[in-house]
Amino acid sequence: MTGHWLRVLRPVAAPRVRLVCFPHAGGTASFFRTWPDGLPGDVEVLAVRYPGREDRIAEPCATSMREFVDAVTADLLPSADRPLALFGHSMGASVAHEVAHRLASEHGRAPAALLVSARSAPHRLRRSGLGDLDDDALITHVRGRGAPSSAALDHPELRELALPVLRADYRMLDAYAGTATTRPLAVPVTAYYGEGDEGQSEPEAFAWSAVAGAGFAARGFAGDHFYLVPREAELLDDIATRLARSTGEAAC
Repeated sequence: MTGHWLRVLRPVAAPRVRLVCFPHAGGTASFFRTWPDGLPGDVEVLAVRYPGREDRIAEPCATSMREFVDAVTADLLPSADRPLALFGHSMGASVAHEVAHRLASEHGRAPAALLVSARSAPHRLRRSGLGDLDDDALITHVRGRGAPSSAALDHPELRELALPVLRADYRMLDAYAGTATTRPLAVPVTAYYGEGDEGQSEPEAFAWSAVAGAGFAARGFAGDHFYLVPREAELLDDIATRLARSTGEAAC
């Protein structure tokens, strides 16, 4: 059912909808490992496996958003025999947005919903230069965003693995800025944000309305850039409700 880029976190024999989760910069598929427990039993949860980490650690990190999206889309197509919903956090929101466009425009398989989190809308993306920071400055940035994995940066061996991945992801995003797809997407879009997330809060979330061609909503949660860790239960309740609406079923 899935290819090299996807991990099924909870197989479902006849899912009503498949929720495909895209991690943040430096993130992994395992970030979403607890999500199946918070969603209805007929929602199959998949996570995208980025190269350069976990069980793909020997592979080079992606450098081109276009090639990245092409590969994920190709592996996702067999799963499109059921309605798909795409959720992306931070960098993952941009990847999910581009995959949604690719599915809709090139394959006629528009997702039932696009759920984006803690990320600027495509027409508001700018280069960050984060991939060019020295080690100390990059570590300070990651810790300042409240990343749950930032404690690993205290260990030299783990730091040597984590920093090159972060740099590669940030450099790919900088190369992507200014080339993002900005035409409206005929898919319902929901933008989530942390109310205390400096630079990625309410105005950035509502900017997604400009590219939402089939309905838009936004919701904030108490917390910072990684609000979705402490607010996981609330977020998943909201996602379950929106998935029920998008597939015409009652939430259960």
